[in-house]
Formats: sequence, C-alpha cells, structure tokens
Amino acid sequence: MEVTPVSKRNHYEEITEQLKRQILEGKLRVGDKLPSTKEMSERFGVGRSTTREALSALKAMGLIEIRQGGGCTVVRNSLAPDGLPELESLRMNRETLLELIEVRQLLEVSIAALAAEKRSEQDVAALRAVVADMASSIGDDLEGERTDVQFHLALVAATRNKMMARLFDSIMTPMEQAIREVRRVELYANRSVAERLYEEHSAIFEAVARGDAASAADSMKRHLQHVEGILMKYV
Repeated sequence: MEVTPVSKRNHYEEITEQLKRQILEGKLRVGDKLPSTKEMSERFGVGRSTTREALSALKAMGLIEIRQGGGCTVVRNSLAPDGLPELESLRMNRETLLELIEVRQLLEVSIAALAAEKRSEQDVAALRAVVADMASSIGDDLEGERTDVQFHLALVAATRNKMMARLFDSIMTPMEQAIREVRRVELYANRSVAERLYEEHSAIFEAVARGDAASAADSMKRHLQHVEGILMKYV
C-alpha cells in the first residue's frame, strides 16, 4: 500500500482521500486487507484516532468493512453517484427514518422508566460496566458504537419484560442500521460529541441506579433528541 505522509496532523480527510483513490484505481482490490491501524498511523505520521476517523469515513462510503479485532477489508471498488451509498439510502427513506425515530423515542423513554422501577443489583452492575467501557472508549468510534448498543440492550434487559424486549429489538435493528449509515465519525470519532454521548448515557444510568423513573425517562428523552439532531443533518 502506497502512502504519502499527510501535511496536517489530525487531518483524516487526506488519509481518506489517499486510500479511496487507491481502491478506486485498483491498487487496493476487493478482498485485500489493509495494514493494521498502528502500521498505517506510523506510515502516515498521524495518531491512531486520526487513522480510525479515515477508516470510518471509508466504511461510510461502503468501500471497506471494519471488523472488531479483525482488521479492515476492501469490499467495494466503486462509489454511488454522491459517494455515500448508505447515506443516499437514508435520504431516500427519510419518512421511514422519521417514523422510526418517533417510535424509538416513545419506546425507549418508557424502557428507561421501567428499568428504573424494576432493575436488580445485577442489572445495575451490568449497566455500570458498560458505562465504564464507554468512558474508556471515548475517541474510538468503533468501540463507541459497540458500547452504545450494549447500553441500550442492558437497559431493556433491566425492565424484566420479555414483550418489551421484543418490541425494542424490532425497532433497534433498523435504527442501528440508520445510525451506521451516516458518517460515524460525526457520532463517535469527534471527541466532544463522544464525551457528550457518554455524559448522556451516564445520566440515564445514574437515574436507573437510583430507581428514579422520572429522571431516567427525562434523561433518555434528551439523549434521543440529541441523536435525532445528528441524524437530521443528513436526511
């Protein structure tokens, strides 16, 4: 893989452009594995967080697949007309996305309140562990996405309501996909955004741990409004 050290540190766009060009020109072929994040960071002369931002952008374009602990693989060698096939899909389904957001807001606010009322000590411990993982993953967009999903799954488990869990699963799958389809760097790689998301999840956890249903519902509502604001910038 050919690289040119970037002119600005922490400028992931240059790395994204270099890698994208090599994929589109066939220098990196479908099925090829990219070097490790550590190796690429050394070649480009940047920090690992910058390299991860570039990889996230390439994934958003549909060019590579990123596997936790398994590296990155080229999966596509062409772009949609606007360069972001997943994002175009989001725009085409704007009405569906808006409906999903409305349903998620209604469901997850109720989940937070019910979890606060019915959570066990084991549930609190599980949520605390996820929140701790969130704190340590700030700046790592892939890990941030994983812990975000894990938090909401742990929260619905704390409701002790199987029907609620089924309803949540039916809405979480398409919402997870929608979130992935926007540039994940907007959600997770930006440290200030990641820190705010951590604070929002932490507030929900603290309310649930206290057994404060009203506060848990209010904290969840504010969190989902924030996420909605991010998604709406792209549709």
